[in-house]
Amino acid sequence: MKEDIKNRFLRYIALDTQSDENSATCPSTAKQLVLLRLLRDELLALGLTDASIDENGYVMATLPANNGKAGPVIGFISHVDTSPDMSGENIKPRFVENWDGSDIVINKELNLTLSVKDFPEMKQYTGQTLIVTDGTTLLGADDKAGITEIMTAIEYLVKHPEIKHGPIKIGFTPDEEIGRGVDYFDVKKFAADWAYTMDGGEIGELEYENFNAASAKINIQGRNIHPGYAKGKMQNALLMAMELNALLPVFERPEFTQDYEGFYHLVKMEGSVEKSFIQYIIRDHNKEIFEKRKKVMQQCVDFLNERYGSEAFTLELKDQYYNMREQVEPVYHIVETAKKAMEVLGIKPHIRPIRGGTDGSRLSYMGLPCPNIFAGGHNFHGKYEFVPLESMEKATLVLLKIIEMNGAGDTTV
Repeated sequence: MKEDIKNRFLRYIALDTQSDENSATCPSTAKQLVLLRLLRDELLALGLTDASIDENGYVMATLPANNGKAGPVIGFISHVDTSPDMSGENIKPRFVENWDGSDIVINKELNLTLSVKDFPEMKQYTGQTLIVTDGTTLLGADDKAGITEIMTAIEYLVKHPEIKHGPIKIGFTPDEEIGRGVDYFDVKKFAADWAYTMDGGEIGELEYENFNAASAKINIQGRNIHPGYAKGKMQNALLMAMELNALLPVFERPEFTQDYEGFYHLVKMEGSVEKSFIQYIIRDHNKEIFEKRKKVMQQCVDFLNERYGSEAFTLELKDQYYNMREQVEPVYHIVETAKKAMEVLGIKPHIRPIRGGTDGSRLSYMGLPCPNIFAGGHNFHGKYEFVPLESMEKATLVLLKIIEMNGAGDTTV
C-alpha cells in the first residue's frame, strides 16, 4: 500500500492546481480541471460507473454496497486546489527515507533548512520517510494527500471485495483554498447521510469544530495636498489605515492566540495618500464573541468617521462560514466512529478545534454533517511543507476502518 500511496501522490502533485481568488469562474483556474478529470477517469477505471464531473468541476462517484443490506451512506471529500499564496507549479519533492531526526537542508543554494528547532513536531517522525519540497514551491499535501488517501482506499476496496461495506460516496472539489470550495456542491446529488473531509494536518487530528468567520474590507478616502502646504488640510489615507489598525487589540492577533482564542488578522494593506484599502479576517469559535468582534470593527470605523468625516471609511463586513459543531453534535456518533477507528489502529486521536475553516463547516450547514480527519501534512501553503509517507498510509487505513465499521463487517483491514 505504501508504494501505491507514494506513486499516486507523486502523480497528483505533478499537476499544478493553484486556485485564484481574483477569478470569478468556477473552478477559478482551468488547470484544476486537469486533475479533476483525471480523478473522474480513474474512478471510472476502478468500476465506479457513475463517476462524473459537472460544469463547475465537482467530481462525484459511488462505490456500491457489497454487504447485502441497507445501511448508512457515508462520504469522503477532498479538494484539488492548492493555495494561491505560493506556486504549485513544477514541484520537485524529495524523499528523506529513514529520517535520522536531524535538520533537513531543503535548498542549499537558498540556504533553506527544515529545522527541528523551528518545527519540533517533526521529532515524532524519526525513522520515517518524510516528503519535503525543494524550497521553491509548496508541496501540495493540502490536499493532494487527502485525495491520495481516498483513491488508494477505494482501489483497495475494489481489489478486496471480502471487506464488507455499505454504499460509499466520493467527492472532489475545486477552490477550497479561496473559500469557494462548496459554492456549487450538490448535497442532494451526493446523497450521503454524513461525510468526512480528509483535509486535516498531523496524524491523529480529528476535528468537528471550526471558527466562525467573517471578512472586513475597508476603503479609506484620504485628502492629498502638496506636503509643503498640507498643514491642517492633508488626510493621509495610509496613516488613517494604520490608525484603524491601532484601535484593535494587539494581543488578539493570530501570532498571540491559540486553541479557542479568536483574532483579528490584517491580511492586506495597499494604497496611497489619497486612497487606501485594508482587509481583515475575523475569527472566533464562540458565536457570541464572534458577533462582538464584528461589532468592535464597526465601532472603530464609526469612531474614525466621526473624526475624519462620514465618507472617509467604508466598511464591507461579510460572514464567510460558521462553526460546524452545532450541526455535528446531534450526530456525534460519526465523530466517535472515527475516534474508535484510530484507536483500533493504534493512533492516538487528537480531537481539537480547527483554527481555520474547512469545506466540512459549510457542508454541515448545507445538511451534510462533515467532520475533518487528518491527511498527514505539516506547514501547509509554503516551502517548509512536508508530509510523512507513513502518516498518509495511516490515514488510508483509518478511512478503510471507518468504512468497515459502518458496513458492520467482520473482516479486519
